[in-house]
Amino acid sequence: MNWSSLDVLITGGAGQIGSNLAKALLKLGADVSVADNLWRGKKSNLCDQGKPFIDFDTRFFEVDLTDADACQRLCAGRDLVIHLADVVAGINFVFGNQLFVFNQNQLIDNNMIRGALQAGVARYVYVGSACSYPAEKQAVLNPPPFREDDVYPASPESAYGWSKLMGEYLAQLASEAGTIDVGVLRFHNVYGPRCEMDPEKSQVIPALIRKAIRYPDEEFVVWGSGAQRRAFVYVDDAVDALIRVVERGLGAGVIQIGPDTSTSIREIAEQVVAASARTIPMRFDTTKPEGDVDRAADWSKARDVLGWHPTVDIAEGIRRTYAWCARELAAATA
Repeated sequence: MNWSSLDVLITGGAGQIGSNLAKALLKLGADVSVADNLWRGKKSNLCDQGKPFIDFDTRFFEVDLTDADACQRLCAGRDLVIHLADVVAGINFVFGNQLFVFNQNQLIDNNMIRGALQAGVARYVYVGSACSYPAEKQAVLNPPPFREDDVYPASPESAYGWSKLMGEYLAQLASEAGTIDVGVLRFHNVYGPRCEMDPEKSQVIPALIRKAIRYPDEEFVVWGSGAQRRAFVYVDDAVDALIRVVERGLGAGVIQIGPDTSTSIREIAEQVVAASARTIPMRFDTTKPEGDVDRAADWSKARDVLGWHPTVDIAEGIRRTYAWCARELAAATA
């Protein structure tokens, strides 16, 4: 596929996945624009060594995607829209704000697909979440790796999972209408550089890395028992999947992205401590929510359709992420 001069809009493009994707697409020759409300995203994510790699005056749009007219304006003239934007944060926020999360994500997803259709966008990519899998299928340790169709009968644990499942369904309806080419990826837990470390918004790996870097000023507390498990995807592998779905996976239905093995949160905490090269005692707070017990991905469809496979193992990914976080926190306090 020739990416040269392809006009691409990335929503949520100042976040972890979006900023890494923007940089990768620019290297391929695409003309990249970013839309982000900067709730979790940061303009600094769109910089290397303090220098922006997109033009903030012409290619960055700070915008609220719950505004339907704004979404239509953003989509005008685009060849491709990659819709990453959603409302999500750590487990405490998700379960403490369920109505807000569901409503916001439904508005955003409806506005973006409508804007793309009205603007005549040729290609559209939607990104869902493994949180959409049924709660009962994730309620035991070591379930078989999930296949794409295992999401039904639907019963996600959280309103966030429901909202992302509805977003997938909406994108597939648009694809079936035949007026736009649509790709849908369902990501497992993505981590890596340009992650969010804020205590209120961070997810498990960046939260633990922040605590390790700040220890002893911040106690190294692990939420839950540590027995809960997740399938973690390094951000470079997620970006690779996004590029491949545009090149090979439009019209192929939902394709999940993640490894076929899960890692316990206790193991994640141990890997973070190892990356710190310090002696850090950990405490498990079982009064905090754990979420689903276990899940992993059968990524055979990603292999067969996209030629994708995970390339960065969890230990190496945490080392890279720790190094990035340490630099960012050091620069913030300098």
